[in-house]
Amino acid sequence: MTAPVYHSLTSIKRWGGVADDYQPIHDWLDATKETFADFRHRALRHHSQGIFECERIFGKSITNADGKMIPVRYIAEMHVQEDCGGRIPTVADWFRNIKPEVWMSRGYAVVKEDGETT
Repeated sequence: MTAPVYHSLTSIKRWGGVADDYQPIHDWLDATKETFADFRHRALRHHSQGIFECERIFGKSITNADGKMIPVRYIAEMHVQEDCGGRIPTVADWFRNIKPEVWMSRGYAVVKEDGETT
């Protein structure tokens, strides 16, 4: 998937309705593309906590144009699974790959993977 509109088309296939029913949710999940124009934008919302945050913003469910109630969590989970190889990563899954830098710890010692301290 490269654009939120394609996620909306998948949502229509699964739950019916029209693209506008789902577009705000998919736009929110992909709004982080403003920061990173590559896959790294997903580290900010494409995880389990991001799905729960989406639900807090959009509510527990939406009612689509067909009058069907759809859980927002299902919509967000589908989006994340489509972009993340069928899985829903955790925040830890994304962040464990961040390379520690001295400035990140506000000047405190950083312990590197090899046990060395900087």
